[in-house]
Amino acid sequence: MSIIIPVKPGGRVRALAALSRLRYPAELFEVLIAYGRVPSAQRNLAAAEASGELLYFLDDDSRVAPGFLEAAVHHFEDAAVAAVGGPSLTPESDSPLQRAIGIAFASAVGGGGVRNRYRQIGKARSTSDSELILCNLGFRREVFLSHGGLDARLYPNEENELMDRLQQEGYRLIHDPQLAVYRSQRATYRAYLRQMYSYGRGRGEQTRLAGKLKPVSLAPSLLLAYILSLPLVRCTPYALPFFGYLAAMVAASVLGSLSGRDLSLLPRLLAVFPALHLVYGAGVIRGLVAPRYRQGTRESGEIEVRRVKAFEETVEPLAAEET
Repeated sequence: MSIIIPVKPGGRVRALAALSRLRYPAELFEVLIAYGRVPSAQRNLAAAEASGELLYFLDDDSRVAPGFLEAAVHHFEDAAVAAVGGPSLTPESDSPLQRAIGIAFASAVGGGGVRNRYRQIGKARSTSDSELILCNLGFRREVFLSHGGLDARLYPNEENELMDRLQQEGYRLIHDPQLAVYRSQRATYRAYLRQMYSYGRGRGEQTRLAGKLKPVSLAPSLLLAYILSLPLVRCTPYALPFFGYLAAMVAASVLGSLSGRDLSLLPRLLAVFPALHLVYGAGVIRGLVAPRYRQGTRESGEIEVRRVKAFEETVEPLAAEET
């Protein structure tokens, strides 16, 4: 198994602390840190240099459980399985805003069809890209490389595009709730807005590249267009769905604060839920209308891949011990 973690130059790799506690035999896995500024290209280069039969992608702050690798490897015993992953959970130690974001992502009103990326529920099962997320996702290396790896024109949604292709060829994807990692949500509301816009733009760009539209992806954009049209249509019946939406947001926020056992979550959820829909919808429109890949191939710049043995939570890039 080759564990691959992309990180910006000078960034800390907090994921290493949890990896130091893995129960998996040390001689059967390696950790590759890919330094650069284009995550998809960093992951691709590290995958090409990896020596493992299996690849597992984590983010620099993904915290895994000690039995994580054994569980992942077990699923790859089926030759039809091309990818295996689990959810990304929000730590209880996160701030109220971060926990509110995590609750929204994991809810039917917020995360919708992709909410299982952010909650631990059910048993291991065959799935689609809707339940898998790149901060916690493994691939069979031969399959990954033979399909060209991640499309470097996309970020985010590069893993979704690859998994769509794999499923069309008959490969299986597995979601295992026990393969959970813990990652903190965005620390500020502004960062959260940027995240949602980026997610939406990635979905729009993926849709343009694939030439295949998932109607549910347009729902946030249609909601945004409807709300923007309200001042132009002075008709009470036309406004009724808007009041229904507001009621749904209030109800979801109340339920979210109750499930989180913290009433301080309520005002934050009231801000998080609408932004999730509307800002994401704006990003989808931008990705569909003006995809970045039309501007030409993005330069990946210099990428450095290192195999590390030092598992310290605050390890500096230049201080990581190389094999």
